[in-house]
Amino acid sequence: MNAPFQSSETGENRPALQLLIAAPRGFCAGVDRAIEIVEKALERFGAPVYVRHEIVHNKYVVEELKAKGAIFVEELDEVPDDAPVVFSAHGVPKSVPAEAERRNLLYVDATCPLVSKVHRQAERQIEKNRHIIFVGHAGHPEVIGTMGQVDPGQMTLVETVEDVAKLEFGPDDGLSFLTQTTLSVDDTHEIIEALQQRFPQIVGPKAEDICYATSNRQAAVKQIAPESDLVLVIGAPNSSNSLRLVEVSERLGTTAYLIQRADEIDPEWLEGVETIGLTAGASAPETLVREMIDRLAEWRDVTEKTVTAVEEKMVFKLPRQLVE
Repeated sequence: MNAPFQSSETGENRPALQLLIAAPRGFCAGVDRAIEIVEKALERFGAPVYVRHEIVHNKYVVEELKAKGAIFVEELDEVPDDAPVVFSAHGVPKSVPAEAERRNLLYVDATCPLVSKVHRQAERQIEKNRHIIFVGHAGHPEVIGTMGQVDPGQMTLVETVEDVAKLEFGPDDGLSFLTQTTLSVDDTHEIIEALQQRFPQIVGPKAEDICYATSNRQAAVKQIAPESDLVLVIGAPNSSNSLRLVEVSERLGTTAYLIQRADEIDPEWLEGVETIGLTAGASAPETLVREMIDRLAEWRDVTEKTVTAVEEKMVFKLPRQLVE
């Protein structure tokens, strides 16, 4: 068994450790945009700028923005009348901007454009008198925001194939489906297949709602996991897309751990491990990837290899009110 923790100061030979680093990883265009929105709002309006909910699901990012003058709150009633407020990248129910407008608050919406696209699709399906089956995880901010685009009773949430079997719609009911953008590609495909088999009349979007970044990061894990003894995923426990990366690795038979910072690595994980796959969820900055590599290099002679599944070039524009 390898002895992974000989000090680099002893001069003794240390076991080798190969790192297969997934690409793409870390920040997606929607997260980049959301963080820049908060930073631009601080520049334009001055501190403090309030942010409703975590702008993205990452403590490091939130703490960095707090240090610059952002104040994070759960609801609008915590925002003073004369202060600007930013809505998080996950999207909000229609009632939130409506309340902001009622109070004449200056607000900036940092909802990811790909989530906004799902919101518009929901509105179109309701206009066509179709009930929406929404595939997602109960309680996730994106799900709350999307379901809040329509009136209560116009959208039904399903989380599993088993949930599909419990639906009580008939063959004459007008139905459509939409999905949360940060789901497992494989799981979602199974649920959609179950919906289409049970309700042949159901209508779906022309392209999957799962965002390009979520799909690409899962594809990258599918390349590194089979070659790894262990996969480490940098991300928050409330980050849906990060949790899905762990599931993708485990489905391929490779143990995976979700960790937020390098100090969470358990030394016992490295016993007998020669190759580690490393990736990061879409809300995790590259700084944390380098921190993780540096920590591992304290214990092993690390070699790095980047494994690229696809090149990403997506960029989203900032809201007009921050660039005028």
